[in-house]
Amino acid sequence: MRRNILPILGLFLAATVSAQETYENARIATEDLNGTARYVGMGGAMDALGADLSTIGSNPAGIGLFRHSQAKVSFGFVSQSGASGFANADKTNLSFDQAGFVYAHRSGRKSFINFAFNYHKSTNFNQILSASNGLTGASQNKLSHLKRASGLFRVEYGGEDYVGNNNMFNSIDYIYYNGLLVSHDAEGGATLDSYYEATGYMFNRANGGYIGEYDFNISGNINDRLYLGLTVGIHDVNYNGYGEYAENLVAPDGTPIGGVTIADDRIISGTGFNVKMGVIFRPVENSPFRVGLSVSTPTWYDLTTSNYTTLFNDAEPGEWDSYTSKESYDFKLYTPWKFGLSLGTTIGNKFAIGASYDYADYGNLDSRINDGGGYDYYGGYYETSSSDRAMNEHTERTLKGVSTVKVGMEYKPDAALALRLGYNYVSPIYNKNGFKDFTVDSPGTYYSSSTDYTNWKSTNRITCGVGYTVNKFSIDLAYQYSVQNGDFHPFTDFGTPGSPVAERNIGTVSDVDFKRHQLLLTLGYAF
Repeated sequence: MRRNILPILGLFLAATVSAQETYENARIATEDLNGTARYVGMGGAMDALGADLSTIGSNPAGIGLFRHSQAKVSFGFVSQSGASGFANADKTNLSFDQAGFVYAHRSGRKSFINFAFNYHKSTNFNQILSASNGLTGASQNKLSHLKRASGLFRVEYGGEDYVGNNNMFNSIDYIYYNGLLVSHDAEGGATLDSYYEATGYMFNRANGGYIGEYDFNISGNINDRLYLGLTVGIHDVNYNGYGEYAENLVAPDGTPIGGVTIADDRIISGTGFNVKMGVIFRPVENSPFRVGLSVSTPTWYDLTTSNYTTLFNDAEPGEWDSYTSKESYDFKLYTPWKFGLSLGTTIGNKFAIGASYDYADYGNLDSRINDGGGYDYYGGYYETSSSDRAMNEHTERTLKGVSTVKVGMEYKPDAALALRLGYNYVSPIYNKNGFKDFTVDSPGTYYSSSTDYTNWKSTNRITCGVGYTVNKFSIDLAYQYSVQNGDFHPFTDFGTPGSPVAERNIGTVSDVDFKRHQLLLTLGYAF
């Protein structure tokens, strides 16, 4: 049996519209706990307490509590525990996390108008994910075979390569049908009925990059009781990931015959912007108790994603074949609205206590297809887009509303020294039974270059910190530990366990976790 190995060509050269897939979108839409060391040390529970530069992005009214101008810069280390090295990715990385200032201007005896700018790394993509397990009667290439055999798509020979006829035929199907699944008989005729099962899989992926957020704020207070703030944020997306998925294949009689490896490079870049509004008020005039409310518009992202995916095929002794797919396309992604409620108070000059609750319904993520454009009256180019209804329906079934609870406290044994503790609980973004649906009739399905997905569970973060002030200078140190568990699936199941072996493809789920340590240092100056 000889496989047909063909020249490298683009997967879908005629395509100009595109959208992204639910699991990739979720990676872009979510955020970490990051900012100044004081903010992180208190678990981010400062949305009602205010007077910290990091509240510019969580409750803009917090900037209105400043009475003096200030500048701060933060950096440190982020380290992943329990991970094995892969693709030269470092488990520990230096991170530049925040830089900003606030200018406080007195507008009355008890009133201020403040202006602020702050940069912070809202998402750090650095992660090494590894999973391995056995397989019985299943494989990644068998999934591609069963998709075609069941009529989800047709494979046609276009003169130079084998291509599918609809969106359910993705990059993985493309390279398998050109690099493994198409066989020739002695007379040169082609058959599409062959596939190999696997005894096990091994997966590794190293993610890198970040989302940087640049926030511009105007805020103030009225009679030291009502605080208002408005922030405009610009997001800069820089994501890169490299993964390898390998299987040990067997012949129909169970004899080992080698294996295949899928190597996948993906880059996502682009920009987005949003608007955040907030209010803090003291309901009792002579009490320091404060209530905060905040709302953030969707972040409107304009993104470009590209992949370079290669099949390395060693399924027959003495042969090593490869086939490659590479694509690049533009799409838009609109995140959901986000709402926040926070409480905070101080006790004398010794204690500050804060708590907050945030909610965003990620089932409302809007994947959008770029479908046209033109030039306006002034000669500038504009681009139009429309919602990808099929992918959005899948997103609604797969993702759900996320609640974030933050609590924290600060204790000052003297005026110069501060000790801090904090805790976060973030509910799962994925439905327990969510899956990457290869039957979604969407360009996001068509351009997918991996079959794996992970349903991550809740996130728990524990933080602590210490701060010291000398005259106009301050130094703060924070530590954060976060942990998240998840269920890794090598591919989406086809059929049910009760189906005949030739008609089912059931993957083995692996338990994975993501444990991260962060050490953060902030230097500040008041002026």
